[in-house]
Amino acid sequence: MGSKLARLCITLALVLAAVSSLPATAARTDHTIEYHGGPVMTGNQDIYVIWYGCWTQSGCDGANARYNDQATVDIVTEFMGRLGGTPYFVINTEYANVAGQTPSGAIFYAGSSVDNYSRGATLTEADIAGVISHHIEAGDFPQDSFGIYIFVTSSDVAVEDGSTKFCVTCCNFHGTGDSLGVQFKYAFVGNPARCPNGCASQFEGAASPNANFAADAMVAWLAHAVSGMITNPTNQGWYDRYGLENSEKCEGTFGPTQTMTNPDGQSAEFNVTFGPRRYLLQQNWVNEKKGRCALQISQ
Repeated sequence: MGSKLARLCITLALVLAAVSSLPATAARTDHTIEYHGGPVMTGNQDIYVIWYGCWTQSGCDGANARYNDQATVDIVTEFMGRLGGTPYFVINTEYANVAGQTPSGAIFYAGSSVDNYSRGATLTEADIAGVISHHIEAGDFPQDSFGIYIFVTSSDVAVEDGSTKFCVTCCNFHGTGDSLGVQFKYAFVGNPARCPNGCASQFEGAASPNANFAADAMVAWLAHAVSGMITNPTNQGWYDRYGLENSEKCEGTFGPTQTMTNPDGQSAEFNVTFGPRRYLLQQNWVNEKKGRCALQISQ
């Protein structure tokens, strides 16, 4: 069982700023994305989630225990159940494979499992792939070569492996692993409560839409990671001359926002609405003509 990253962990050269001061030049918009002949994820994908570490507030240590609680899990889970089919996620249908087949724009939440530090509190990429493989082999998830396995860590868990360092060089990444001889695809998203200034800086000095900055930042990185995985699952699909995937080209940009009152009665910025909840997501790349960062294909 080994992990092979489909993308390198993106350096946080463009650290996210508060929405009101986000620079308009954060995106690399001077070149379109090109196709490199490899696979994209067509059809409909199921999402399977591993909550790694401590996710029961009463049993978690540290000042960030609040953000390792059921409320955080609920916000992220609800987001995953509503992301597929939205105008935001349908942007990924622009990216065809060599046969002209495109992603469907649909993904479905298919269940979760909790892992209580089976490989400790400091993980490598191989550890992440190994934990996922174990849960597949244990029957917690089906062996789904067309699915997406999401690995979410509590705020006390570190991921360090060469240039991959959560909170230092990245907030998320995606890669591949192997279980019983079958390749699977996964995305890692860490809890931004570990490093709010690095992985949730859009909410520094500002309220978040669901009054939980960690969950609100996690959903933004989750959408970011899954969009890159759909269009470039094995690093042979769609990316630009800088090596940036669609969502990476727009990292740190949010587009037009609106103001709302969040559950704590605070004024907060949001840019998309899925069901009853509102979120602040980083834009995705619409690859038409010269291309642009956007929240939907037509806007």
